Amino acid sequence: MPYDESVSPTRRRRTPTAVALAAVCALGAAGCGAGEAGGAGGGAAAGPPPSGTASAASPSTSGAAEPSGRASPSKSPSRTTAPASEPPAGTGSGPLSGRTVVIDPGHNPDNHLHTREINRQVDIGTTRKECDTTGTSTDSGYAEARFTLDVAHRLRTLLRAQGAKVVLTYDDDRAFGPCVDERARIGNEARADAVVSVHADGSAVGNRGFHVIVPGLVRGGAADTSKIVAPSRDLGARIAGLFVRATGSAPSNYIGGNTGLDTRKDLGGLNLSTVPKVFIECGNMRDPKDAALLTSAGWRQKAAQGIADGISSYLDR
Repeated sequence: MPYDESVSPTRRRRTPTAVALAAVCALGAAGCGAGEAGGAGGGAAAGPPPSGTASAASPSTSGAAEPSGRASPSKSPSRTTAPASEPPAGTGSGPLSGRTVVIDPGHNPDNHLHTREINRQVDIGTTRKECDTTGTSTDSGYAEARFTLDVAHRLRTLLRAQGAKVVLTYDDDRAFGPCVDERARIGNEARADAVVSVHADGSAVGNRGFHVIVPGLVRGGAADTSKIVAPSRDLGARIAGLFVRATGSAPSNYIGGNTGLDTRKDLGGLNLSTVPKVFIECGNMRDPKDAALLTSAGWRQKAAQGIADGISSYLDR
């Protein structure tokens, strides 16, 4: 469905993108002011993973990188999810009333049981890639897919409390996937005002922090990001700045030049989107210090709050 950016009504102007990025610098990110990140990311290559966890195929072997690694079944040290009490879908009133947000929890906890299905190639406009991947996990076996679902539930609760209509691309209600092209299509068909895909990275020990992946300019086949590059970058910058504030986590020290932002042109979920969309890698599951945060229910609530604050800032701009 063609996306007309006029469907998002103009609201009063709030903190601009530059101020959102300044918040990252003000809260202790060394090297702020570096140029725009680009390409597939850099940094040290990840070492071989322990037995039973996902392999790191690149410096950023993660949900957003659509890796080939295989995660073990989840063994969460803290499986607490968001509180059950929340406004019913589509009935809330508040500052985000009338807005639609799509949350895309990366991967699926049962993808590892359906390797043939998720290895099927799908068209992402510029090339073909796997339908989906298993994601990564902590050394103790807490799967990225469990982390992303938990944060997605918490984020949904926070956004609904502000009146937003919230759509999840899936809610632990299917055997595998969705495929990356379907994940993009769900946001497009919802005519979402914003889409956030939640992930956690799987890089080398010592690589720490979060980064928000924004789409680069891509035109090819079914992919045309020309209308979403600028608004997606604004959305990503606001999430980055407010994620720092909510969690106390620093921007990635291995991707994005300490800006908290990374531009990618190889992700089907971004290439096929016709609405503003970003990915967030909330931390590195393979680093013990980051893993301690990611496995904490209290920290996951802070992560959801930071993402929600960034979305709210973007939609109320």
